Amino acid sequence: MPHHKSCIKRVKTSAKARIRNRAYKSVMKTAIKRVNESPDYEKASMEYRKASSILDKLVLKGVIHRNKANNQKSQLARRINRLNTA
Repeated sequence: MPHHKSCIKRVKTSAKARIRNRAYKSVMKTAIKRVNESPDYEKASMEYRKASSILDKLVLKGVIHRNKANNQKSQLARRINRLNTA
């Protein structure tokens, strides 16, 4: 257990942030899963727009790095484009 007052506060705030970030990441993973499981191009592109928006919001909140979000969006876009050509 920390002895300094500021360290005690940091333990509390980081615990809250960890719980909050876990919830945000769960929403992100669900959105990505919905894009991957979409059967046709129209549905997948609609879900992609939602997932892209969620990823951008998480970057702004500092939950994930912007490169990770860009890589995820790129990967999802490639998967959607494969649906369009198939």
